[in-house]
Amino acid sequence: MSDHIIPTLIPVSPPASEAELMQRCQQIAGKTVGQLAQQCHMPVPADLRRHKGWLGNLLERVLGADAGTQAEPDFVALGIELKTIPLNTRAEPKESTYVCTVTPRAVAETHWHTCWLRRKLSKVLWLPIEADNAISLQDRYVGQAILWQPSKQQEMILQQDWEELMEIMIADGAVTARLGRYLQIRPKAAHSRVTNRQIGHDGEVELHHPCGFYLRTSFTQQILSGKACC
Repeated sequence: MSDHIIPTLIPVSPPASEAELMQRCQQIAGKTVGQLAQQCHMPVPADLRRHKGWLGNLLERVLGADAGTQAEPDFVALGIELKTIPLNTRAEPKESTYVCTVTPRAVAETHWHTCWLRRKLSKVLWLPIEADNAISLQDRYVGQAILWQPSKQQEMILQQDWEELMEIMIADGAVTARLGRYLQIRPKAAHSRVTNRQIGHDGEVELHHPCGFYLRTSFTQQILSGKACC
């Protein structure tokens, strides 16, 4: 880990405005994960394979996210969700981005304009992070944050994807990761033996493989490049 210690203190309270949040992002841009972890007195794991939520937790702590386990965007008062976006050596998104889980009850009861997915994506703070496997986690740099809201065209395509995926889920549940232009549904578990208990459309308890909504890398690259639609 670098011997350099960032002199500023970790913000205890959540940011009071978007401007304050972006100022905090500016302060950590160009810092390494190890430097931020040292400031927080958090040991850095060797990798993220068994610590998938560690990096997000570190950045939430640094920036003052206050949602915790509540069903709210990470910065509650600002309505802003925080998403890290790991980048490969070409500064492109390395993997699709998880947004939220998919449940049978949510499929049956929600509409696009009221669904949790839309709320999560209504305003997102994207934090690019180096993710080259040749670079140790503690030495990876944090990039310049992007505060993003979907354009009308982007939201239209997201809505179309969501409605198509939900229609198939309600009909027979046979959704594959190939469906969706921007949005896809993929398994969240490490293998197919993992199941969880959920309430089905008819109110009965069912066993399901945990799945989640993910944004394709082609879409997150669009966000990074500042394009409205492609």
